[in-house]
Amino acid sequence: MKILRSIKAICTLVIILLVNQSCSKNNGYTATAGSGGGDSGMVQKINIQGMQFQPASVSVILGTKITWTNLDAEAHTVSSDDGTSFNSGNIGTGSSFSFTVTATGVYPYHCSLHPSMQGTIYVLTR
Repeated sequence: MKILRSIKAICTLVIILLVNQSCSKNNGYTATAGSGGGDSGMVQKINIQGMQFQPASVSVILGTKITWTNLDAEAHTVSSDDGTSFNSGNIGTGSSFSFTVTATGVYPYHCSLHPSMQGTIYVLTR
């Protein structure tokens, strides 16, 4: 199951990279991340609602700050599948967790309290 999910994530990333490359002349992005993963000023919001991450998959630019907000009545977590990239701990109702992406790649994640809740972050250079 994890292998199929990883293959799907890689294939999706390749497609995104190809589309991004073909549209790179004028893609609408003007901010770039500084060295060391500085704040680019871009923000991606993800709601935790109805036992789901909404949206479940996002594509962001390197340096983007991602903020998850728990709109459910119970606690959730935002935990990278690799166990090291990020881990929110318990996020209570109405609370948020933020993570700024500092490396390109694919970051599958889940709620450690509710493993069926899954999401993926695709991080591109531009």
